[in-house]
Amino acid sequence: MTADMKDRIQAFLEAGPYAVVGASIDQSKYGNMVLRCYQQHGKEVYPINARAAEVEGLKAYPDLASVPTRLRAISIITPPKVTEQVVREAAAVGVRYVWMQPGAESDEAVKIAEELGLEVISGGPCLLVVAGFHGGH
Repeated sequence: MTADMKDRIQAFLEAGPYAVVGASIDQSKYGNMVLRCYQQHGKEVYPINARAAEVEGLKAYPDLASVPTRLRAISIITPPKVTEQVVREAAAVGVRYVWMQPGAESDEAVKIAEELGLEVISGGPCLLVVAGFHGGH
């Protein structure tokens, strides 16, 4: 992992609130595992799932604009074409950091995010791999 990637990951993990776009009610899916990872580390996190009322005991929201607080960072676990729309929505609601989990990224989504001034983590490890969440932060 490059030093730049490590710096981006550290900045992402420093503070929330977070959202998981593509949060799943299926515990075997990454969209659920990533959400639970935030919960296990005591982070403020909001599941984004248009078809579920709640995920892992948290109220789910149909989109980023519906979340009642300003989000700082989001994890994206969606198909690449959906990710492209998600980054536009993220920029519109003031999100600063976007982590495209493996499989969610596309060159176009990264380009859109960077053009919109978002800090992007893409093509790197999954949040679950680096989720030490730096204890003291």
